[in-house]
Amino acid sequence: MTPEQLVRKVTAITGYTHAAGVEVLSAEPGQVTLSLAKKPELLQFNGFFHGGVVSGLADHAAGAAATTALPAGKIAVTVDLHVNFLAPAKGQTLYAKARALQVGGTICVVAVELETDPAEGQHPCAVAHVTLRVVDMPPLK
Repeated sequence: MTPEQLVRKVTAITGYTHAAGVEVLSAEPGQVTLSLAKKPELLQFNGFFHGGVVSGLADHAAGAAATTALPAGKIAVTVDLHVNFLAPAKGQTLYAKARALQVGGTICVVAVELETDPAEGQHPCAVAHVTLRVVDMPPLK
């Protein structure tokens, strides 16, 4: 299975990412780009993407980026997620660009840049650093 096929499969069968509508734009070993279209249930009272949604997309992108760099049969699960919000996540689409900084046999570290696409072009809204633990992958349906 290619990295992109793996990320697409996990994204499609996971409850949160499936329900939210997460899309896989690209995936290669150690790097993943995901997107999420704006819809009312993902927004906070100002009409911007909710911080929990931004964090959730960062979390999933980080796990995907780390997992694509691991041997077959292994998956990375989050043990620490730190998000810095830079600006309101306004726009029609939220993007997460994740890059594995360190991939080990037990621990991985991933950086994630989050952007939205308001009328004036892509705009950074958050950055995240995620530490993940390597575990055996459960059977994928």
